[in-house]
Amino acid sequence: MSAYPFSRFEWMIAWRYLRAKRAEGGVSVMTWISLVGITLAVFALIATLAVRSGFRDEFVDTILGANAHVTVYTAAYETEDGALSDAITDYREMADRVAEVPGVVSAAPLVRGQVMASFRGNNSAVDVFGITPEDLAQVPRVADPQESFGDLADFGTGERPGIAIGSGVSRELQASVGDTIRLISPDGARTAFGTSPRVSDYEIVYVFTAGRYDIDLTRLYMPFDEAQTYFNSEGAADELEVMVADPDQVERLLPAIAEAAGPQSLLWTWKEASGSFLRALDIEDNVMFVILSVLVLIAAMNIVSGLIMLVKNKGRDIGILRTVGLTEGSILRVFFICGSLTGILGTLFGVILGCAFAIWIDPIFAAINGLSGGGAWDASIRGIYFLPAKLEAGDVLSAVALSLGLSFIVTIFPARRAARMNPVEALRYE
Repeated sequence: MSAYPFSRFEWMIAWRYLRAKRAEGGVSVMTWISLVGITLAVFALIATLAVRSGFRDEFVDTILGANAHVTVYTAAYETEDGALSDAITDYREMADRVAEVPGVVSAAPLVRGQVMASFRGNNSAVDVFGITPEDLAQVPRVADPQESFGDLADFGTGERPGIAIGSGVSRELQASVGDTIRLISPDGARTAFGTSPRVSDYEIVYVFTAGRYDIDLTRLYMPFDEAQTYFNSEGAADELEVMVADPDQVERLLPAIAEAAGPQSLLWTWKEASGSFLRALDIEDNVMFVILSVLVLIAAMNIVSGLIMLVKNKGRDIGILRTVGLTEGSILRVFFICGSLTGILGTLFGVILGCAFAIWIDPIFAAINGLSGGGAWDASIRGIYFLPAKLEAGDVLSAVALSLGLSFIVTIFPARRAARMNPVEALRYE
């Protein structure tokens, strides 16, 4: 009997076999086990890829949103009094030149320092960033944070210059908007008897949550002029904070930025500063994909078990079908359809569950966090405050291709065994 591949009667026979009852050998039970296994494996793969993409994007976004894309330093030079210094004295001119480079969004001079913050007996080590109000308004994760209190417009105003602090600093000090905290620096005023600690009081006017635990725990912004006075850096800046339009392609702008900054400039990109984190994420991504691919393979192997049982139980049927004229190709396609349909349906259900998990991850995570007493996600370890997920077409397609490919491949072997069965031997003892 000659027929077109995957003819209607081949589909009809395959569908009848898939609906076999338990009395006929338990084939339907194995089919359900294979279906559930493929579904769960594809779901796990898509959910993991979505969380991986979301975590990476959120992690990188917090880096780019609160830190410089390129930091410009000056090589150490000898001052008039013979001392070595790396301070940038022409920071205004340098910032203007760098800001004119195509692709650069802003260039802000900074004064940096580490001090101890104190409020009502609570102490916290903080990183102080001296920056102008105009430049601070250009920092995305500060100007538009996940959560904020106070008004950024009050930064640098008032009798005591208003400062902005991260929510982690606020939590450690138990201080909020309107409170006055004390900053203590060991490198204070220089006197005839040596250097005395500098102690100054500042009012908190803005509390922000940048979305990165370590930033919120240590970051404090102070008006640029006040920071120059506080850190004995009058007329100088420590570095330039450069923001670019396309941080992923920042390397292309480095020659132009270096030329604009001057021959003594040194550049440090965000990729170099966070390179170890990014490499760790890449390694984790590859390992997780391999592990979950093995899970998909194991689930697909259940199809082989089910088909082998089906072929064994349908030996008499195969002999009759071959006797009435079905070719080896038709028999192969019948059992291939049986196995591949399980893989297709399992993949479809897995895609639906995986996409649903990624879309509704926030309420799912909130429920899990509530059931676990709020300890399911530790921001101090993960760095960010929630579990993100981002569906990407490439991730879904790779999961679908992997699942279907493995399902089709493992189906061929028991299907070929059925096709090559000798009809005489199949009917000998019937």
